[in-house]
Amino acid sequence: MTDHLATFTAALGAAETPEAAQAALHRLADALIGAKLFTVMRVDMEAGLARRSYTSDAENYPGSGTKPIQQDSWFDVVNGRHELFVANTLADIARVFPDHELIGSLGCGSVINLPVLRGGALIGTVNMLDVEGNYTPERQSAALNQLTLPAIATLATVDALG
Repeated sequence: MTDHLATFTAALGAAETPEAAQAALHRLADALIGAKLFTVMRVDMEAGLARRSYTSDAENYPGSGTKPIQQDSWFDVVNGRHELFVANTLADIARVFPDHELIGSLGCGSVINLPVLRGGALIGTVNMLDVEGNYTPERQSAALNQLTLPAIATLATVDALG
């Protein structure tokens, strides 16, 4: 962990663009828990919109545009309780994500959505997807305990870079 965190810290400190800052977080997440597909979503609760600010797969998940925030069971976990959302099978993913077929076609069958908070309010999610069954209890713990602070720092850096 120490080497991964040191590498992340150096990369985040050197980042001159939002893309570079979020790419540093992507590399840390991949090193710690695995992430075939990695995105960062920013939320505007007042407007009821979410916007993808970073993607590791611009072809299938472009970084532009917005989508309405859905008030569903996923939202209750991530925004209501500020907890990780975890699904470790494609069937579980299909229950909450309408793009589950695309997710499966990319070789992904598990997901962790990490809520990022500021002032007690959700400002975004860090979304990591990998092969089915990847997000074991140990990896879930690593996501929560080792990626939360770097995610907060990353989004603060992105906001500062404009």
